[in-house]
Amino acid sequence: MPARAVRRSKPAQVDLPSWLLRIYAALAPRELYPALFQSRNRTGGPARCVAYPTATAHPNPSTMIRLLPASILFLAMVLPACTQPPAALAPDPVVGTGAQQARAIDSPTAAPSSPGRPLPEVLEDASAIEPLKAVAVAHGGRVVGMRGFGGNTVDTPSNIKSASKTVVSALVGIAIDKGVLAGTEQRMAEVLGSDLPAQADPRLAQITVGQLLSMQAGLEPTSGANYGRWVSSRNWVRDALARPFVDEPGGAMLYSTGSSHLLSAMLARASGRSTLVLAREWLGPQQGFEISAWDRDPQGIHLGGNNMAMSTRSLLAFGELYRNHGLSGSGERLLSQAWIDESWQPRTASRYTGDGYGYGWFLREMGGHQVRYAWGYGGQMLYVVPALDLVVAITSNDDSASARSGHRDDLHGLLLEIMDSSMPVD
Repeated sequence: MPARAVRRSKPAQVDLPSWLLRIYAALAPRELYPALFQSRNRTGGPARCVAYPTATAHPNPSTMIRLLPASILFLAMVLPACTQPPAALAPDPVVGTGAQQARAIDSPTAAPSSPGRPLPEVLEDASAIEPLKAVAVAHGGRVVGMRGFGGNTVDTPSNIKSASKTVVSALVGIAIDKGVLAGTEQRMAEVLGSDLPAQADPRLAQITVGQLLSMQAGLEPTSGANYGRWVSSRNWVRDALARPFVDEPGGAMLYSTGSSHLLSAMLARASGRSTLVLAREWLGPQQGFEISAWDRDPQGIHLGGNNMAMSTRSLLAFGELYRNHGLSGSGERLLSQAWIDESWQPRTASRYTGDGYGYGWFLREMGGHQVRYAWGYGGQMLYVVPALDLVVAITSNDDSASARSGHRDDLHGLLLEIMDSSMPVD
């Protein structure tokens, strides 16, 4: 797994001087060239190169000339050790673009180089990933591995951050199946019309449920640098709706907790019950699923897309619902297969990773398999690998951005090792 800027309990071994990496990173923005990192695999195998490509426009000639000396020096030192194809690097979810809409996922992360290690050994070695709190693994509907770190357990409640957007997506799908919402083409303004600004932009009337789910509403995001001001406002719904359009509805991926919060408001308004009550009623029959706490806005609407407390075990139970085609462990239908299929259909893509994005789920290929994952700030992850009948839930300390620190890539690497491990049998 990449060793760049990853906080571990013991020093990470690297083969290239960090000053060279920093110089190249400063001269060559990752939007134009792959970021190359030299690392050793966790099993002590030979050094390998891990590269992170993007799919942006070609650089202009002046930029290429400026980058040429640093590129030649860097590549001369790196290429002899490179043995692996590219993967992906990005900041925590903030903004994406629709330029790669609905494209096939074509940036697989390389599989581990030492297959077949026992799962308990893989989880034991995961203790080297310092921000990690807990990992839970289910295979074929059976829990096969659980481990806590740093005094945490799989039952310790954690703030799953933006991974809660995936829970909101599930609630929207159930609401559509129950007739509470009309469908993904329903206009947001039909439910939240009373919250529209007095001089509303006509495009507000065009925004659909589906566009809110896929982060394509077109409104200025409330996430990232805008988040503090948004949650300091008196009315989060109205503040989100009063933001200017920075793209057309259905256009670029604009990652925004405000979009998910509008969905939470629609669920509460249309049903007459709080989103938390709906979650406990509609998802509660799934054994092990529990939301411990969930923040609300000044009007009492639960924050769609952030600040939801859930244990790693509960997050695993939620993922199992998707792996099991919408059926609870007892066989009760909670979520339709049609909604799962719609949620996992790529509708846009992140400009940072190239990963696809559906209805609340990121989509990528890893180790030769299609992986669907929820991702929250700091490294709150839920992976579903349908072809392997595998679900992995991971919680982490949420005090730093998991992509900028490299922690997110460590977690992707841990998933690959779990995918490649030998699972316990009865």
